[in-house]
Amino acid sequence: MVVRCEWAETNEHEIDYHETEWGVPEHDDRKLFEFLVLEGAQAGLSWDTILKRRENYRKAFDDFDFEKVAAYDESKIDELLQDSGIIRNKLKVCSAVNNAKAYIKIRDEFGSFDAYLRTFLPDGKPIQNSWKTMDEIPAKTELSEKISKDMKKRGFSFVGPTIIYAFMQAVGMVNDHVVDCFRHEECRKMR
Repeated sequence: MVVRCEWAETNEHEIDYHETEWGVPEHDDRKLFEFLVLEGAQAGLSWDTILKRRENYRKAFDDFDFEKVAAYDESKIDELLQDSGIIRNKLKVCSAVNNAKAYIKIRDEFGSFDAYLRTFLPDGKPIQNSWKTMDEIPAKTELSEKISKDMKKRGFSFVGPTIIYAFMQAVGMVNDHVVDCFRHEECRKMR
């Protein structure tokens, strides 16, 4: 019997995401932007709601090409707000456009968004946690609060400490698979 994190036992979307992406260190700036947009869109909703719409998000947001998203105008934003395949929340859609602009500034300053993120990690390496149960895993940490504060200073929105911690988990900045989950050790080795 395969033991996995209990949140990932509901449906195939969650199982696949848990077993192929969650907690895996991600360094590609386009993928990091994708997760930033999706985590912001998820605010107040279930992650499964977003996973089911992920392909629609990829189509709607030009496969998360942040250069293209940064150039979206009011007409494109209005078009997105008519797209039933995504969460049609004007604040969240505008946030994605705004965040693409801030993202480019960080990339220009640090060479990549990934390089910026790694400045927050000890030795630039993912944090390895050893949670025994899902109840032990925090919704936010001092580090997610620090990153959130810095990103807000740089003009990002929908990047509160809880969203940022979920982002950190998704892109493997932290390994929050519980210790008896088969992915815990696999992700630890990717450090």
